[in-house]
Amino acid sequence: MPVTVPEVASANGGVQQPQQPAPDRDALRKPRKGGWREVWRQLKQSRYYYAMFVIPFLFFIIFCYIPMFGIVIAFKNYNVFDGIAGSPWVGLQHFRNFLSDPYFYKLIRNTVLIGFYQILFAFPAPIILALLLNELRHALFKRFVQTVSYLPHFLSTVVVCGIIVNFASFEGLINQFLGVLGMEPIHFLMMPEWFRTIYISSEIWQGIGWGSIIFLAALSGIDSQLYEAATIDGANRWRQMWHVTLPGIAPTIIIMLLFSIGAIMAVSFEKVLLLSNGSNFETADIISTYVYRRGLVSSDFSYATAVGLFNSVVALVFLTIGNTLSRRVSETSLW
Repeated sequence: MPVTVPEVASANGGVQQPQQPAPDRDALRKPRKGGWREVWRQLKQSRYYYAMFVIPFLFFIIFCYIPMFGIVIAFKNYNVFDGIAGSPWVGLQHFRNFLSDPYFYKLIRNTVLIGFYQILFAFPAPIILALLLNELRHALFKRFVQTVSYLPHFLSTVVVCGIIVNFASFEGLINQFLGVLGMEPIHFLMMPEWFRTIYISSEIWQGIGWGSIIFLAALSGIDSQLYEAATIDGANRWRQMWHVTLPGIAPTIIIMLLFSIGAIMAVSFEKVLLLSNGSNFETADIISTYVYRRGLVSSDFSYATAVGLFNSVVALVFLTIGNTLSRRVSETSLW
């Protein structure tokens, strides 16, 4: 027989249910977990995953973070025989010397321009390739294009520069082709105005396939129902790309763009060093090659460290500005 709750008449003649007793707070409070015991239990459950993390963690500690202590050399007059601790402090003297160096503006201009052209031309190339591959319906041809575009990434910089020299030298394949057309040969590798074009073109050729992988992965995550709805609304494939595909991978594009902005000062030292010469030095000389000359060739380690630190700080400023603008314009940012 069900138990009914007695009704109590209120002062205004209505019927009022009796108040239920307040629940015990201790009973509602969730039991606390075992602190370090719980942490240890989770570590034991995922021990294989944490074991896989040990080697990358040690790699970054040993080769990335411990060498950061060498930054102090930039603020000292470093001498190999005295060591870092025994070398005298000079404060910001090396930074002032670099800012007043007659090469300063040329180095900044060349480095920033090459980095800017990389973002302007080399960054969109993998996105365009990924969009084109996404539209291919022939699976075998799609795999062939992907394989061919991935291969240059695995070539060393020395091999890539050797290929460039064979193609762009005065007697190379490009000038031979120009001769067939009745045109005069061009000294591509000797003319300063051609250096940035050669560098950016080689960067696009070498990185377009490998860079498209992450965008292809982002494309695979777009819901197919969005394309079906767009097709029902009468949108063709061009409209679908603009209104479905690109918005779907926009967060990935923004993140990769921020990474590219952060690397705007990180121009490939090896490629510039191998392709530069006395004739194209006016546009080929960048901060990293200047650090190489002052640090390893002239043994001015403190000055070279200061210039390298300045380069890293400028890159961090670019990344911070780009991240701030991205956070204000969209909801995607690195932090």
